[in-house]
Order: sequence, then structure tokens, then C-alpha cells
Amino acid sequence: MPYQCTPTAIPEVLILTPTVFGDARGFFYESFNDQSFTAATGLACQFVQDNHSKSSKGVLRGLHYQIEHPQGKLVRVTAGEVFDVAVDVRRHSATFGKWVGVLLSAENKRQLWVPPGFAHGFLVLSDSAEFLYKTTDYWYPEHERSIRWDDADIGIDWPLDGAPSLSAKDQAATALRDAVVFDAARRT
Repeated sequence: MPYQCTPTAIPEVLILTPTVFGDARGFFYESFNDQSFTAATGLACQFVQDNHSKSSKGVLRGLHYQIEHPQGKLVRVTAGEVFDVAVDVRRHSATFGKWVGVLLSAENKRQLWVPPGFAHGFLVLSDSAEFLYKTTDYWYPEHERSIRWDDADIGIDWPLDGAPSLSAKDQAATALRDAVVFDAARRT
């Protein structure tokens, strides 16, 4: 099996660990195979967009989601290391407002499946990190929302070494209690 699939404390959020073939020359692995992904996760997703970002140590991006056109994200790191976080923002979910965090790195080659209906963010722990992710829907800036990274009601235990570097959008993010979130009437 090309992937080992491990549920997190929020069962819909999944860690995928690929089978890596390596020797003294280097390594090879399939970073994505639709049939293997479906077999490992039980999910039939159509990915429509690939994104690639590079950030410096201490950069914190998130917590982002789209209230319309919600995106599922399959995320991984190809250089460096990040602490990656998913927060359930589905109001009627038993895990609403709960979070899970996973270390993703070029070394461990793990991927994280962040389902639609979850806010997502990450903190760069290495000098820099390159972060890649596939999405199940396109980016619609008019539907993008941000929840505060330090919202006390969520209580994410970020492994910070000083104050994070934030974008203006993330500095202006709202608290979960004031955010527009997914409810039973919205597609999740």
C-alpha cells in the first residue's frame, strides 16, 4: 500500500504516510496517486488546484477556510518543517472548535488531509519551509475567512519561539465565537 492512513483525534482529519523507497542514491515515493488515496482513506476527491508556498521561520499562516466553496486540502512539506493545524468549524459537529496539530517535514514526508468544514493553518519551525497543498475547490477570495490563531476558546498549543510573523489578514482575523461557520444548512 503506497500510503499508511492514520486518523487523528478528530477522525476525519487523516495523516498519510507514504511508502518511501530509498538507498544510498536517494529516495522515491508517490506523493499522490488517486487510486491509492481513495483506497487508504475511503474518500473520492477531485483535486482542482495545487498551491506551493515558501515561508521563513516563525511565519504563521491561518487559520483559513472558505465559507462558500469549502476546500478539502491535502498538505505536505517538501523543504523544512511546520506545525500544521486543522480546526473543526462545523457548528453541529461533536468536535466543533477542537483542533489537531501534526508535525510535517521534508524528512518525515507525511501528509495531512484537512476536510472541507475545517479551518487550516501552519507555523514554520525550520529556517524556512516549502509547503504544498492540493485543494478540492478553487480559491474564492470573497468567501475566504480567517479565525484568530491565538483564539483562547480554541486553545491551540503552538510550539512558538517568540511572537509569530503574521499577514495583515491574519492580524485582523476574528474569534471563533464571532466567525461565520458551517452549519447544517451549508455544504461541508
